[in-house]
Amino acid sequence: MAVRLSVLDLATAGGDVTPRDALLGSAELAKRAEAWGYGRYWFSEHHNMPSIVSSTPAVLAGFIAANTERIRVGAGGVMLPNHSPLIVAEQYGTLETLYPGRIDLGLGRAPGTDLDTVRAMRRSPEASDRFPQDVVELQALLGPSRPGQTVRAIPGEGTNVPLYILGSSLFGARLAAQLGLPYAFASHFAPAELLNAARLYREEFQPSEALDAPYMIASMNVFAADTEDDAQLLYATALEKMARALSGRSVSSGDRAETEAILRSPVGRHALQMLHYSAVGDGDGAAEQVAAFAAGCGADEVMVAMNVADLPARMRSYELLAARVVTDEAQAVAGG
Repeated sequence: MAVRLSVLDLATAGGDVTPRDALLGSAELAKRAEAWGYGRYWFSEHHNMPSIVSSTPAVLAGFIAANTERIRVGAGGVMLPNHSPLIVAEQYGTLETLYPGRIDLGLGRAPGTDLDTVRAMRRSPEASDRFPQDVVELQALLGPSRPGQTVRAIPGEGTNVPLYILGSSLFGARLAAQLGLPYAFASHFAPAELLNAARLYREEFQPSEALDAPYMIASMNVFAADTEDDAQLLYATALEKMARALSGRSVSSGDRAETEAILRSPVGRHALQMLHYSAVGDGDGAAEQVAAFAAGCGADEVMVAMNVADLPARMRSYELLAARVVTDEAQAVAGG
């Protein structure tokens, strides 16, 4: 089965991997992902998380676009309640002006951080209530100028940067369907509503100028390695990291008994549930799991996530998967 593949990068730091190391590593991974046939390379917006340094997707998208030639780059996504639509339109309009035909703009409704950080950004927790209106405003700012328009995004106006609605619930699926936009589901950490959201999106989709038929991206964790044992170790590392983050003990003491206690706790069980959609195995095994995942939820494209700081291991995982999944047909992604 041909599966369209793309990359979701959290720019993961930690241990001996500094933020600079992580960002330079992202550029190297993007170059290789382009050569391996991945269709797009997205960064997600997170704040106040020591191990995730993708707080400014627009800056990182420009960095990646400058270091690649063909692969689409963008945000997966911009957390729109943290920003004004005008500023986002100017940022991504500038990127599209510099790298025409290569920029994507995924939009999320959550703040991507905690309440204290929301306040530090001078935003209100209620800003997410305006998400549908802000999406429409942003779409208009990126579209052609209108008679009597007094506020314009320059650059941005007329660039028609493709918008994607991101979500982990039925809200985003319904909004994407109503607006006739492509939809990306965050099943790599919020798997519960994936199948319901996919069904609702396809059933309620309304064709638009942007898209004449539904197009859905589903994200999945992939831990591929040369051996099954190595793949299982990568998965275990990611599971422990997530459990520790949820427990508020992000730094490991090296005590195995403590780690096992965390993994057995309710927090550990929650982390296990969050990583439900994970492909773990050698190249063949991981590829089979990804294909089965795409077929099971009806995804047009699988966005691959791997929140592990070990860059060589991440690169090898993406390489092994692409070698078994990417075909000429699969490389043709929507949104161009």
